[in-house]
Amino acid sequence: MFDVGFSELMMVGLIALLVIGPERLPKAARIAGYWLGKTRTAVANVKAEIKQELHAEEMRQLLNQQQSITEELRQIASETEIALGDIDNNIKTLDESSQNNDQSA
Repeated sequence: MFDVGFSELMMVGLIALLVIGPERLPKAARIAGYWLGKTRTAVANVKAEIKQELHAEEMRQLLNQQQSITEELRQIASETEIALGDIDNNIKTLDESSQNNDQSA
């Protein structure tokens, strides 16, 4: 996130030593470390929640896709059943007409 090198940290430490003083510097460092840890934990929690929400949204999209595919397959199956029924009717009609032609001949 921040590109802070060793020399920058030494400069901040020296300035903090001069401004705060050697008596209060350890306590100030502990407090700063505590709040830094709290901030990192909060950021990690927010990242985890965002990742979880994105995962949930991806799952919802996949479920919607699967439902649409299932609906398309049902429609195809219905159309196929109708086509098979038409074929059966045509076969029966041909059989009846061929039997009628055989009887009349």
